[in-house]
Amino acid sequence: MAHLVGAERVRFETPTRVILDELSLGLETGDRIGVVGRNGEGKSTLLGVLAGTRQPDAGRVTARNGVRIGVLDQADRLAPGTVLQAVVGDRPEHEWAGDRRVREVLSGLLHGVDPDADVESLSGGQRRRVALAALLTGDADVLLLDEPTNHLDIEGVRWLAAHLDDRWPAGQGALVVVSHDRWFLDAVCTRMWEVHDRVVDAFEGGYAAYVLQRLERDRQARSMEERRQNLLRKELAWLRRGAPARTSKPKFRIEAANELIADVPPPRDGVQLHSMAVARLGRDVVDLVDASAGYGGAPVLEHVEWRIAPGERTGILGRNGAGKSTLLGLVDGTIAPTAGRVKQGKTVRVRRLTQQLDELADVAGDRVLDVIGRLRTGYRVGDAELAPGQLLERLGFPSAQLSTRVGELSGGWKRRLQLLLVLLDGPNVLILDEPTNDLDTDMLTAMEDVLDTWPGTLIVVSHDRYLIERVTDQQYAVAGGRLRHLPGGVDEYLSLEDAETVVVPDAQAVAGPSLSGSERRDLEKQLASLDRRMQRLATETRADHDALAAHDQSDYVGLEAIAGRIRDREEERETLELEWLEAAERLESA
Repeated sequence: MAHLVGAERVRFETPTRVILDELSLGLETGDRIGVVGRNGEGKSTLLGVLAGTRQPDAGRVTARNGVRIGVLDQADRLAPGTVLQAVVGDRPEHEWAGDRRVREVLSGLLHGVDPDADVESLSGGQRRRVALAALLTGDADVLLLDEPTNHLDIEGVRWLAAHLDDRWPAGQGALVVVSHDRWFLDAVCTRMWEVHDRVVDAFEGGYAAYVLQRLERDRQARSMEERRQNLLRKELAWLRRGAPARTSKPKFRIEAANELIADVPPPRDGVQLHSMAVARLGRDVVDLVDASAGYGGAPVLEHVEWRIAPGERTGILGRNGAGKSTLLGLVDGTIAPTAGRVKQGKTVRVRRLTQQLDELADVAGDRVLDVIGRLRTGYRVGDAELAPGQLLERLGFPSAQLSTRVGELSGGWKRRLQLLLVLLDGPNVLILDEPTNDLDTDMLTAMEDVLDTWPGTLIVVSHDRYLIERVTDQQYAVAGGRLRHLPGGVDEYLSLEDAETVVVPDAQAVAGPSLSGSERRDLEKQLASLDRRMQRLATETRADHDALAAHDQSDYVGLEAIAGRIRDREEERETLELEWLEAAERLESA
């Protein structure tokens, strides 16, 4: 391994507090590091210091000569121009179209985005994806990514994880990523950094490994409060009893972890929660019977059959624009069906946690504890009756935040307060629409703990695979205007996506005006074959260049032989690129 970037005794402070102090760490080739920590602890600051965009107040940051550092921050700054110009710059079409990496990034991140659209016309989510695409088409030796999964759907997150896994050969390049997506961290990272209390602690393995090691560290140190240890024990029990893949990355002994959770019950008592839900709801919750919905005469959902039972915990999956929000509108009554019917039980009380924070605008000048105290004097969590202050603590609010005005809270704290207000309103059907926005991993763990003991019907729409698998017991997919049950969960959904059986496009759009299905498949196979051949040629050409540089410079015959191989391969590559472009044009125009 070779040193790439290092920080030595770095200190970074703001006018009100010190963020990092006496920090020393380094990046080496092959590093794949995930960064976690509470909001405000300094995760983004750490990336900025390593990138050189933020200057430390003390200490120094060094980089090896010639190291290229690529940064994705949360500003999404894009130069004026079209989407395609933002991603590939001024490169001619034959050049970028023949670049396998560029083609993969464009198809993986910018599906549905008009390449000729002006960047100023894009939504925030589209700008984020364009900024990420522009970064990934480059040749950076080090990638520093701040929340790269924001605005990506579950397929996009999977694509990004696969891309980062394959981006560099083993032992080359380096990645540092800040993310609250715990599945993504487990899929990509082999080490974790936790930023807290001005320092950075390092852990081997992905997120699952981090949870195990952090619990053991806290248990031995006995410096963490009992509430957090209980939360981590519950999540640890779920991690160890869940899918085997979640524990495949840890690189340390887990015997002690097994002892820690030997007597820990499952995160949820499903039988008890179902019984409580029936008592609160009765037998009838919400029935969608042959229901259809659309806008302006254009159908979005058609012939949906869904009978929601008391106590069900359901995750909804689907691409952006597939109709998930329309489905939620049918369930909560804000959207009327254009055909069929929607029937709500007489005792049903639906509340929906939206992606906006508009409901907090009216109480922006009030203090947090006053807002909570006006709603209810108590809240039942499992068998315990909690006062508002206790529930705030359960959700991780420190005492210092209770006297803070709502308008002065950060996005993450507002999101947590928003959930609390929804729960205190006493719903028995709870809909969470992308609830992970603005939440760090500690906040997500606290939210999941409260949801574990919430006795009602829960519906979650999220691109966060970890959350879906953690808090729901069954999953459905919205695709092609229909609702489909997924007995195999997220893995089944992704498999169906790969087989193109979840998304059902118009038959004419698939076949095209001039290609049969078999002809289209043959073209796709041809493109894949050409990709592989060009990739092999690129590898062989790089090896020839290395051999040319290492060869005895006085051996003219040997040098000419190597140079001849390079010329032959370049000519073959140009021929293959032309074949690829012709096949791609046929496929696109069909």
